[in-house]
Amino acid sequence: MAGIVLAAGLAISGAGHAAEDAGWRAAVEAFADQHFSHPAWGAAHSRRDYALARELAAQDKVAVDDDVLFAAAFLHDIAAFAPWENPDPKVDHSDVGADALGPVLVKLGFPAGKIEAVRAATRTHMYYRKAETPEAIYLHDADALDWLGAIGVARMLATIDPPAPVQDLKKAVAAIEANLADAPSGVQSPAGRARLPGMVAEARDFLARLKAESADGDAL
Repeated sequence: MAGIVLAAGLAISGAGHAAEDAGWRAAVEAFADQHFSHPAWGAAHSRRDYALARELAAQDKVAVDDDVLFAAAFLHDIAAFAPWENPDPKVDHSDVGADALGPVLVKLGFPAGKIEAVRAATRTHMYYRKAETPEAIYLHDADALDWLGAIGVARMLATIDPPAPVQDLKKAVAAIEANLADAPSGVQSPAGRARLPGMVAEARDFLARLKAESADGDAL
């Protein structure tokens, strides 16, 4: 895997955060809580991504910069929310978010020398993109896995909104099936790939039960 550096000990560099880091970390988390309210890709999703990314890196014994990982995990979906979103559907939200992050991170007191690394992780966080740095790879894999398993099903059901593309249960089921078909191949890390069979099976079992209880999906 390009960009991964094996570590003999802890997989998280700077595990004991200096007191001066507490300020910007609290500011980043508060910013996410204030601005990112959505049941599928809000602040709760960011917290899951951060925790899972750390866990996967630790399992692979890969060193990551926890400052970069923390900021990227909490801010990678910034372009899904006003006023940072781009109304042009042809522009990927990963790119819009990466471009918008600089001023936000500076205002929150994040270390200036690490901003480009956060941008890189944000730009490649989606499963259909190739991540390169350790922080980007583990955020990317955590984000992909969060679309699978029971949590992935719950997230997709939470996007049902009649005016939006996911208008009803049938469309949500189609989106869940699309994630199961597309997301697993994007997972890059050994620890991430090891989790795929169980999470895919979990979601497929739900879909099978749902279809059995809805005339093979016709009654949804």
